[in-house]
Amino acid sequence: MNEKIKSGILNILFAVVCTAVIISLAVSITVWCRPIYYFDLGYLGIPERSGIAEEICRLNYDALIDYNVIGGPDELQFPTLAMSETGRIHFEEVKDIFITMQWTGIIGGALIILAIFKWKESKWLHYTVFTTVGIAAAVLAAVIIDWQWAFTTMHKIFFNNDYWIFSAKTDPVIKILPDEFFMHCGLVIILLVVLAMAAFEIIYRKRRKHNG
Repeated sequence: MNEKIKSGILNILFAVVCTAVIISLAVSITVWCRPIYYFDLGYLGIPERSGIAEEICRLNYDALIDYNVIGGPDELQFPTLAMSETGRIHFEEVKDIFITMQWTGIIGGALIILAIFKWKESKWLHYTVFTTVGIAAAVLAAVIIDWQWAFTTMHKIFFNNDYWIFSAKTDPVIKILPDEFFMHCGLVIILLVVLAMAAFEIIYRKRRKHNG
């Protein structure tokens, strides 16, 4: 196998890794960005729809996010809301996914920055743009065409049970987490991915111009 083929394979493989890192980082930043929820409290009228005061919504949401970030508590405890056993299991599964994504985003992001500054190859930047934008476009299309189907399909992909289907009677937290909020989070994730890919493409073109 000649050097050109080896280089091409290496660029493609690294592009696939970068795609996973960028998506993980976008998801992580969205999870960390609590103001998205704070904005939706008023925009979606969550307190009015749920019958739960705004400060109580914030208190319980903050407890949920604290649980789902690196260094957070080992056990989820809502300050004022009850939680079923299946709800607890679901949140444990969600935490495993989020923590994995956060470490992937942090460590992988550092490796990408190192590659940008130290690796002379640049085709992986271009390949990453195509791969990542393709996935983002497919997800965006699904969200626009049928958000409920996209939401349900996503859960079926990541979870091998139906514990994510909450009852407001046993898990009242679902009343303060409407589907529209998750849709907004999805759109923020897509926006972050597009911005990252725009930066990748700019870097790639500058490198190509510099290298002739």
